Amino acid sequence: MCIGIPMQVLETRGESALCVYRGETSVIDMMLVGEQPMGAWLLVFLNTAREVISADKARQINDALEAMRLAMQGDTDIDHLFADLVDREPELPEHLRS
Repeated sequence: MCIGIPMQVLETRGESALCVYRGETSVIDMMLVGEQPMGAWLLVFLNTAREVISADKARQINDALEAMRLAMQGDTDIDHLFADLVDREPELPEHLRS
């Protein structure tokens, strides 16, 4: 399984960019998304940017990854990391509604 990591562009380098995730920097291939400005958020798989995302989407993904890390350590206090799902009723897709 491949997990997408939200990374922020620190510096562009032609067809690659120096990006950061939780304080760690990596050189990321930008061929699929093109050159992006400093501060842009990317969804990165295997050191390749696959999608440009919003800061809010990056936060949601970071929260979900943090919840997974905590759950793997046995911590069950993770509801605060899914604030967008709290007090929300699940909705059926349009094609399944009667």
